[in-house]
Amino acid sequence: MNESNPTGTELADLARTAEELARAAGEVALGYFGARIEVETKADDTPVTIADRETESLLRAEIQRRYPDHGIFGEEHGEVRPGAPVRWILDPIDGTKSFVHGVPLWGVLIGIEVGGEPVVGVVHLPALGETVTAARGLGCRWNGEPCSVSAENRLEGSLVLTSDETAFHSHPAEAGWRALAAAARITRSWGDCYGHVLVATGRAQVMVDPVLASWDAAPLLTILTEAGGCFTDVSGEPTIHGRSAVSSTHPALHARVLELLAADL
Repeated sequence: MNESNPTGTELADLARTAEELARAAGEVALGYFGARIEVETKADDTPVTIADRETESLLRAEIQRRYPDHGIFGEEHGEVRPGAPVRWILDPIDGTKSFVHGVPLWGVLIGIEVGGEPVVGVVHLPALGETVTAARGLGCRWNGEPCSVSAENRLEGSLVLTSDETAFHSHPAEAGWRALAAAARITRSWGDCYGHVLVATGRAQVMVDPVLASWDAAPLLTILTEAGGCFTDVSGEPTIHGRSAVSSTHPALHARVLELLAADL
């Protein structure tokens, strides 16, 4: 693969492989979904289960077997080959809190960077039977069919989502979130990766996560961009490493959301 400027064919091949692996990992996770499993609390106060660890282990083993020179960075098992030109970023179960409560709004996340730039993104929602896959310059697909964000670009007509409103408590953007929610047509907490998928597939207009890690965002910049939407951190930077995220359908809508969130920053 041309690691400085991968071709469309190379990116399409990576995207197909990433989707295949996400589906296989989803089968592992589904084997535990709805069962009584032990939930541990990590140092960052987030939950983890055997399902998270086994799912990531499968992904890492398959990536290592197929692409032994690629880097891997995962939520549960850390990083190998840092500095490799191609890096896979993994979140084996995004939405573990939903997962352990038997709520189907969780997903397997895979993002691929080439030269530090996101080029492939996959979100597979095993319990819902939905998969969104995108590669740079090749568009975004939802269960194999082309998809795009909605045409709505007015906040007053928008469905605005977040993972957990309590995440804004004592956050610098707390007042901004209240203003955003008040201006929106409707707000809901259909969160984690599912909220961003809803924006990418035209079912919601805005999704805001005030706090999230790189592995949570890894596929989202590619997916939202290729679906015709916007993805940045709360400062407006289009990055998966900004530790926050805003997805939206339109630059004008995105600018208004960021303006409201930044009102008291």
